[in-house]
Amino acid sequence: MDKIIRCITSDGAVMAAAVDASDIVFTAQRLHKTTPVATAALGRLLCAGSLMGVSLKQNNAKLTLQVNGDGPLGSVVVVSDSKGNVKGYTTNPDCPTEYYENGKINVSAGVGKYGTLGVIRDYGTRDPYVGRVPLVSGEIAEDITSYYAASEQIPTVCALGVLIDKEDGKVLLAGGLLIQLLPGADDSVIDKLEKNISNLEPVTTMFAKGMGILDICKTALKGFEVEVLDEEKINYVCGCSREKIESYFAGLPEEELRECIGDNGKAEVNCQFCNKTYEFSEAEIESIIKSKTAK
Repeated sequence: MDKIIRCITSDGAVMAAAVDASDIVFTAQRLHKTTPVATAALGRLLCAGSLMGVSLKQNNAKLTLQVNGDGPLGSVVVVSDSKGNVKGYTTNPDCPTEYYENGKINVSAGVGKYGTLGVIRDYGTRDPYVGRVPLVSGEIAEDITSYYAASEQIPTVCALGVLIDKEDGKVLLAGGLLIQLLPGADDSVIDKLEKNISNLEPVTTMFAKGMGILDICKTALKGFEVEVLDEEKINYVCGCSREKIESYFAGLPEEELRECIGDNGKAEVNCQFCNKTYEFSEAEIESIIKSKTAK
């Protein structure tokens, strides 16, 4: 079972959050049949979405991350709720994989170095917060760090990782760490934190050594007294349903609704997040039209 944890130093100077999203990323890989680079990029963004989503606080709030680069991967989209549950997809799950000389996946080659990272915070109002920054590397973690510095002026360190078995291509481990300085942090706090960060191993390496998400937070905050704010179980949650599709159809004009019926006499809707297909017969579409006109 995947989990996310949020911690704060007792002096209120530093916040840290860590997530183990291994099952979530494996689920995304299975649903979308992604290549290694697509799995790594989508997996990193899923981890980032979970880490950022838990800061929303309001139960009905949602966070959307959109990476649109000039690489062959196309767009990568992730949606998180305020509990850290996530879902996501990429427009080119078949993207070919390139590797660095050290054998690691070149995510930047898939995403591209030029493009944007968009962040949408929706609190259920008509005016969601929208932020957008240029990509700095296409490796995802550095782009998240850049977003916080440019759009929210919060000194942030983000580390994300997806470990994939080189033999069968399946996800072994996935997770992330987000560290942020809070107002009032002095130079001594910054110096201590910088030293800790310089000695941090990759997130997946720490997982492979048997460390849990609390262990990772305490390692990042070595020398500080650490308090746990909350810990949640998280999942890959789509939330699509036949009822929601019917509700969407009910909002379409009659002519447009009939155009949804294909040559096979059915209207088909595919969910981008879970790849589930919903079928509606011509009779069912006519029934929806009749219920619209009867109102």
